[in-house]
Amino acid sequence: MAEEKTFPMTVEGKAKIEEDLNTLITETRAEITGRIQIARSFGDLSENSEYQSAKDEQAFVEGRINTLQNMLDNAVIIDSSEIADDEVSVGKKVTFKELPDEEPETYAIVGAVEANPLEGKISNESPIAVALMGKKVGDQVEVPLPNGASMDVEIMAVDLA
Repeated sequence: MAEEKTFPMTVEGKAKIEEDLNTLITETRAEITGRIQIARSFGDLSENSEYQSAKDEQAFVEGRINTLQNMLDNAVIIDSSEIADDEVSVGKKVTFKELPDEEPETYAIVGAVEANPLEGKISNESPIAVALMGKKVGDQVEVPLPNGASMDVEIMAVDLA
């Protein structure tokens, strides 16, 4: 039997998923059910685009509910405060610079379900996070790039996210 995939996440990430799940269950489901009932009142369901659209949305939402519930059921909460202050891990912000002399960049390393590069949150499964995990301030790390090349970075700081 295949093992369930685990989903590493921060406490904040878990709370966000729980909030999203609650909204889908308590609000979105009810809205769609109401739309289905209204569309049924229009008569012939075989040619009723409103009904079909609502049913399609209902299927999507139910799939999303199942996905989020699975993530929560298999969540592994990472408490980064239990890891050395200067060690890169999920739930920490890492500041690094590309060598020899690029500007420093800072990213929070989070579980894949929380990742949002536009907010400065990168997945623990991303190549840069994988390369930096477990390293400490002052370490120089070779990070593989998707094109087969690599870049060398130096870790400048590690803080709680």
